[in-house]
Amino acid sequence: MGPRQLAYFKQKLLDWRSALLAEAKATLAELKNDSHHEVGDEVDRANREADQTLELRTRDRYRKLERKIDAAIARIDDGSYGWCEETGEPIGLARLEARPVATLCVDAQERLEMRERQNGRAPASSLSKDRS
Repeated sequence: MGPRQLAYFKQKLLDWRSALLAEAKATLAELKNDSHHEVGDEVDRANREADQTLELRTRDRYRKLERKIDAAIARIDDGSYGWCEETGEPIGLARLEARPVATLCVDAQERLEMRERQNGRAPASSLSKDRS
């Protein structure tokens, strides 16, 4: 991968991280604002708590994604970005465009997901997987 492509992916990752951080700040502000409002009845309170739980779960997934983004930026900086951690083969620009934090090429990712299915587990979602 050439320097222009690496710069493109680094900027894409930085922009993605900035967007996630902005969403996190908005979520925290909303949660703080909601905590000051008195809720009328039990149904309203339960709905608010369910909404807050969903927001916090989403925020936790974003936090994990932020770590993956930071790791991808570090790989760009150390020269290992774009190479499959399992096979050492190029990941491929199309895959990186679709999933800039990817650490496995398509074939290696498919093998991982097949092993997970064979072990009786559904493949992990793309945001919560340790490997992408």
